[in-house]
Amino acid sequence: MNRPITVGITGGSGSGKTLFLKQLMEAFNAQEVSLLSLDNYYKPRHEQPMDDQGIENFDMPESLDRERFSADLKKLKAGEDITIQEYTFNNDSKTPEIIHIKSTPIIVVEGIFTFYYKEINSLLDFKIFIEAPDYLMLTRRITRDAEERGYDLSDVLYRFQHHVTPSFKKYIEPLKYDSDIIIPNHNGFERALDVVITYLRGKLQE
Repeated sequence: MNRPITVGITGGSGSGKTLFLKQLMEAFNAQEVSLLSLDNYYKPRHEQPMDDQGIENFDMPESLDRERFSADLKKLKAGEDITIQEYTFNNDSKTPEIIHIKSTPIIVVEGIFTFYYKEINSLLDFKIFIEAPDYLMLTRRITRDAEERGYDLSDVLYRFQHHVTPSFKKYIEPLKYDSDIIIPNHNGFERALDVVITYLRGKLQE
């Protein structure tokens, strides 16, 4: 390939993006594919927008450093490797990792606002939207936020109702039909994953 192909993946929080990404990345070697996650571009907690209860809302477009994200994606597409620091939210027990990302023939870009930011959307060659029922997304969110971010159940439920769901309905779901493929993740996504892998392998051979 003369230039990298950039694959954008989005969907609601808890739609199953992480598992899909894991299996997609495992289908290629480290010289073929790299991952750039929008989750590592959140602004510091003191810069997060607050809701009317004084609670940080990490589910707003202004919660992330879109300029830095866009600049790093452009570097990868231009053939330049980058180094970033993992974002750990409020999990003080977790030491942030230093992440080295190579410019590879396939660059996977994932995050809830990947399609919403126009300057990033314009850099995507192939767009995937993963969807799941609300009850499944909530269940996955409870598990993830308890294990990875240290939120208790009441905090997770509050954020899901007042932050996650309104943001999804306003900023993310309307762009579903702007994607190249919509993957329903109700009972697994194996066949859809096979289609995506086959498509990308074909691109590698061009």
